[in-house]
Amino acid sequence: MLLRLLAALPFIGILLGVPFFNQVEPLILGMPLVLAWIVMWVVLTACIMALVYRLDPANRKGAGVAEEARS
Repeated sequence: MLLRLLAALPFIGILLGVPFFNQVEPLILGMPLVLAWIVMWVVLTACIMALVYRLDPANRKGAGVAEEARS
């Protein structure tokens, strides 16, 4: 359940956050606020997906060997 919630977080952040941050001012690193918001979520998405990959039990060391042995 936690992994699915983490995986849905970027989708929710970008889709639901953009209407609230749809402003030109303030500028963040020379970008309008809405563009900075989207760029932040692109970077966070990569971090969150790496975390989901690390926490997923199917990706643990030796899990693939166990799956092959069953079949």
